[in-house]
Parts: sequence; structure tokens; C-alpha cells
Amino acid sequence: MRDAKLVTTPEQLGAAVFRLQGARRFAIDTEFMRESTYSPQLCLVQVASDSDCYLVDPLAGLDLAPLFEALADRAKPKILHAARQDLEVFLNASGGVPGPVFDTQVAAAMLGLPPQVGYADLVARQLGHSIDKGQTRTDWSRRPLSEAQLAYAADDVHHLLQLHTDLSTALESRGRAAWLAEECTGLEDPRLYRTDPADAWRRLKGLGRLRPAEQAVACALAGWREQRAIASDKPRGWILSDEALYALATLAPATAGDLEQIRALPPATIRKRGEELLALMCNARESARDLPPSPAPQRPTPEQTQRIARLQQRVKDVAAGLGINPEVLATRRDVEGMVLGSPEQSPLLRGWRREVIGLQLLELLG
Repeated sequence: MRDAKLVTTPEQLGAAVFRLQGARRFAIDTEFMRESTYSPQLCLVQVASDSDCYLVDPLAGLDLAPLFEALADRAKPKILHAARQDLEVFLNASGGVPGPVFDTQVAAAMLGLPPQVGYADLVARQLGHSIDKGQTRTDWSRRPLSEAQLAYAADDVHHLLQLHTDLSTALESRGRAAWLAEECTGLEDPRLYRTDPADAWRRLKGLGRLRPAEQAVACALAGWREQRAIASDKPRGWILSDEALYALATLAPATAGDLEQIRALPPATIRKRGEELLALMCNARESARDLPPSPAPQRPTPEQTQRIARLQQRVKDVAAGLGINPEVLATRRDVEGMVLGSPEQSPLLRGWRREVIGLQLLELLG
């Protein structure tokens, strides 16, 4: 691969796209910022082929449509590490997710490495190279980019191609290539990267500890916050912190004076959105009164606890035989779902996991 080229003009982008159209595969990474926005702000796109490496600068005013079109070619694999954030950035910037995806982190986990192995660690383990990650937290929106930043950005794709070659060979030899293809196909679903305000409550932790009316208020506030964050392109926490959300749900303020007693609620929010929040919470509490009582959270019986332990032990045994981390096969939530819910609906009975572990667990359940 040649030295990385910084692309800042339409002419340079056109030449890069022309070269990339002849490539057989692409290594991709992005640098982005989202500290002050709801959506990730694309600051740099790194693309490498077997012969070229380009660092494309979106902040130079470039129309990236030709690049996105070239990367949309499904005849050519897109190699990324821990792909989810980068794919979200692509979806936000281009309206689509490039595929087919080969995620080197997922591939490594299927070969026995830690499930969340970092890129630098993987490169060191597999290729014996050391990568300087000192630029990880720098401000990628500032221009000009430093030589250290450009070198870091190029390193993030430089080794992906060799990792792709080595990991692909290892997966094929162990009969696990189809496992990876299935997992990575799931990463291409745009629904993974978009939150419907109606589902924003799913991000809340500890919701089950609240009373029904409090839950209704918390869910309503989560949806309102998500809508406001999307509309203003500001982080959720800037609209309403989790601390303030839970305080509103549990303290049930009814007046502006009540709102002022909540320390986690900024005065500016009370001034601008106080009446709106009070009306929202009142409506949520009224709606909760019309609903049937929520069933109590299901706690495993002693017998179910034993079943969960027995199934988890089988997962560990099978994983040990395959030389992989048990969580690659099944999480504790997956196992509990088979015991406490409907086993036939378990994700462990779909795709490659069905034959590898799912049917064994179903048989143990009797």
C-alpha cells in the first residue's frame, strides 16, 4: 500500500474514487465528533485498498456522494473494526450502510480472542505491530489536522486488510465463515442506528424499580427528550439529564415552584419548558390510571434458577470445546430468556447458533 493521501479538493476526490473503483476490497474507518450534537459529525473518512490509502476530509466542503457510491458496491467487502459506530456515521452522512461488512472485532471473537478486543490489541496479537493510539481523543473537527493525527488516521485502516486476509483464512479453516457473515449482515440493518422516540424508554436503567405512574412519566419524558434532541441536534443529556428525568418521575411536581425545587433541573429548562413538562407529566399520570396494573417483575423460582445454571454450564462447556468466550455463543440474558420466556422465540434457535448451542439447550430444558 502506498503512503496515505489527504483529499481536500474535488479533483483529488475524483482521482481517489477512480482508483478505488478498481479495488477488490476496502478497509474503512471514520473520525467523528458528537460531544455537542445528537448525530455524529463526520470529520474524516479513511479508505484503503490493497494499493492506495486516502484520508478524505468532509470538512473541506466536498460532495462525498461519489465516494459513498463507490463504497456501496456489494461485490467488494468493507472491512472495519468494531463497525457499529462507523456504520452509524455512514448512515447519518450518506443515508445508507455500506456492505457487505467484515468486522474484524467480531471475527476475532469467533476465533477465541476477547469479545471486545481493541484494534491496537488485535494488531499486536495477530500481526506483531504496535500502534500509537495517542490521538484517539483529539479534536478531529479542528483544521488543519496535524501530522500526528493524519498518521494515526492512516494506521486505523493500514492493518485492516492483512487482518481481513488472516482472519478470513482462519474462519474458513474452522468452518466459521458463515457465522461471521450472519453476524455482520445484522450490522447492516439501519434500524440498529436509529432510535424511535416511542422506544426511547428502553435506554433508561432502573425503570422497573419505579411505580406504574412513575414509569409512565419516565417513559413520556424519555420520548419527549428524544424528540427534542433530534430536532435540535443536541445530546440527550443537554435536553434533560437522566438524573432530572428520574427526579421528575418520582417527585411528581405539579407547579413551577415544585420544578424549582429539583436541583438537577436547570433554571433555563424550567423557564423555557416548564409548562410543557408539567402538562406532559400530568397527561402521563392520567393515562397510567386507565391502564391495568403492571405484572410484578418475574423472579426465577429455585427450580428455574437451577435450570439457568445448568444451561449456562452447557454454554461454557461448548464454548470451551470451540475455544471461544461463552458470550459469543449466548449471553446470560439469552439463557434466562429460554428459561423464563418462550424457548421457541429465543435468538439462540435462529441462524448458526441453533445448531451450535440452541438445540442442546432446548433439549436440556426437556
